[in-house]
Amino acid sequence: MGLTLFPGDGDTSSPDVGWPYSGFAAFRRQLARAEGFDLDEMWGFGGERPWSDVSTSLEPLLDRPDDGGGELSPTECAALLPRLEAIVDQWRNEVGVPWRHIDSAQQLTVVLRICVAKDVELLFL
Repeated sequence: MGLTLFPGDGDTSSPDVGWPYSGFAAFRRQLARAEGFDLDEMWGFGGERPWSDVSTSLEPLLDRPDDGGGELSPTECAALLPRLEAIVDQWRNEVGVPWRHIDSAQQLTVVLRICVAKDVELLFL
């Protein structure tokens, strides 16, 4: 069982990115660390820290249930994309970032670009 993110363009040949739920959780924890906070301290992830205490364009990706399905709008995708691309560049130069996180982030940037270009939602399944 896992999670797949893909463009809502109806094109089954469009790229997607997927994780087991535990892999998506680890990926989001790594993203939160890149943004300077611990995801496990956040409300909804076992902690009490409110999301209003952090400022990140990645919040729509980070602050969501793992298995809730749903989508992100093309506008949200466009807002996520520059920061995610910057994090990918940062991770490539950091020691200790697992390659699987770098690869997943790169795949996600491809999917986000498609969502923005086609003006379609990013779907979570």
